[in-house]
Amino acid sequence: MGEQEARAEVRRIAEAARAASGALGQTTRAERDGALRAMAAALRAHAGDIVAANEVDMEAARAAGTKESLLDRLMLNVSRVDAMATALEELAELPDPLGLVQEARTLDNGIELSRVSVPLGVVAVVYEARPNVTADAAGICLKSGNAAVLRGGSMAAHSNQTIAEVLHDAAVAAGLPAGCIGLVASTDRAAADELMQLHGTIDVLIPRGGAGLIRHCVECSKVPVIETGTGNCHVYVHASADLEKARAIIVNAKCRRLGVCNAAETLLVDAAVAEAFLPAALAELAERGITLHADERAAAVAAAHGIATVPATEDDWATEYLAPDLAMHVVDGVDEAIEHVNRYGTKHSEAIVAEDAAACEAFLARVDAAAVYANVSTAFTDGGQFGLGAEIGISTQKLHARGPFALAALTSYKYVLRGSGQVRP
Repeated sequence: MGEQEARAEVRRIAEAARAASGALGQTTRAERDGALRAMAAALRAHAGDIVAANEVDMEAARAAGTKESLLDRLMLNVSRVDAMATALEELAELPDPLGLVQEARTLDNGIELSRVSVPLGVVAVVYEARPNVTADAAGICLKSGNAAVLRGGSMAAHSNQTIAEVLHDAAVAAGLPAGCIGLVASTDRAAADELMQLHGTIDVLIPRGGAGLIRHCVECSKVPVIETGTGNCHVYVHASADLEKARAIIVNAKCRRLGVCNAAETLLVDAAVAEAFLPAALAELAERGITLHADERAAAVAAAHGIATVPATEDDWATEYLAPDLAMHVVDGVDEAIEHVNRYGTKHSEAIVAEDAAACEAFLARVDAAAVYANVSTAFTDGGQFGLGAEIGISTQKLHARGPFALAALTSYKYVLRGSGQVRP
């Protein structure tokens, strides 16, 4: 498909979504939830087709030398397809985000004013090698009364196409308007760029992926953008920390899943406990295959216990690895730790491990991030874990939505006024 054909395809899909959005915004909760359950059933019924399409993508990704952490994000099996379906069913159980009266009062002139939640309209999501996002994004958009225009990356092209077709057909069969879920099949960059120009047709654009994708959308889009930020996340072990608790937290935060944005990428350790904490923690991380990028003080402790490290550079402090790598820096107290996090972090998820309440409160108050934790792994930054249901992403910006954003973040509101003939003098 040439560039002009790709741009024309995008406009066609976006215009169909715009046409569907009006009717979709007027559907009842029962209609939308029924469609979500039908979509879940269709995913399970077509699991074989979806896995077969995914294997085509996996074979191409392996041949291209794609790293294991990205292959894990790309891979689908029957269990993962079932998990996608379950997420849609759980979404259907959540309260309706539409029609909520957020404020109601009677003005001095007798006009009854209320503020009511409404859909955004048409939501475009641009994402990379995670085909489960196709189902999550479509489901969240439909639950909140929005039409979805989806554009996945080339690595998951076959998976995304199959999933989107299954979901759209099921939604329409359940009574939702045709065009409510549209997938841009073209993986040409011109297709994504065309989406960004459709101000007035697309109401909001959500990029979900690496720093380069997000930056490109922010810099080039004429459509309002909600950023889903990268995750250069830290775990800071304070001098007062319970060291066994700290070891469990850093291992979980780093190793639970390497390719997710809430994975820890830097370990900060107070100098006062470096000798006591690092040997056991680093030995376990090394056993799990983690390459340890250490500053001079951390490297000296590791070397004394026969643990291999590589020298950390300035670039390591600012890197979201999404891989079996971890940067380590020894600090002199909570102030230095907070300064380091605020300088190098991406405002995603940051954790302190400490028994000192004052240190915890200082960290929680002064660290600028969407989610800050005391004595908890950063792995919990997730819409499901927060009780929000399936999420579209983790927002690291401060306007409109921050942190895991799902249904509520895909609504706006309008003022509804009822009177008895009032005119303004």
